Amino acid sequence: MGLFGFGKKKLTETIYAPVSGKLQTLENVSDPVFAQKLMGDGFGVVPTQEDIYSPVEGTVTSVFKTKHALGLKTPNGLEVMVHMGLDTVELNGKPFEILVGEGDKVKAQTPIAKMDLEQVKAANKDTVVLTIITNTADKLDKADLSVTNNSDLKVGTEVLAATLK
Repeated sequence: MGLFGFGKKKLTETIYAPVSGKLQTLENVSDPVFAQKLMGDGFGVVPTQEDIYSPVEGTVTSVFKTKHALGLKTPNGLEVMVHMGLDTVELNGKPFEILVGEGDKVKAQTPIAKMDLEQVKAANKDTVVLTIITNTADKLDKADLSVTNNSDLKVGTEVLAATLK
């Protein structure tokens, strides 16, 4: 580390559970793209409720037209995607209701979406809600999970401490 980095405190962002349910570490997610962290680091929650909340404070940067995912950006530049279910892009938005729009400012625990779990299950899709840091390579020094696989989570439980580069 050069002289200029000396004494510079690393920024840490807390990422919270976006839904109540059981934690599923990415390694245990049944989609290899997410399991191998190709989209970025993060975690999944197998939901026990339909209401999805923002896992971070920030701005809504994108809402996918199929409504299964949305992007958020924190004031420190962390880009976070909330992705509802696996292969749910094929459902063309039917099980989802998005409660925010692009450019909206949200706090952690602001309601952002609803997912009809029964519809998702009826389509034989996995309901796991993924929270992924999509700019992991650029911004993330390390991500420390504060909970373990299969932990019971409530909305707003601290799940990940993201240390920024």
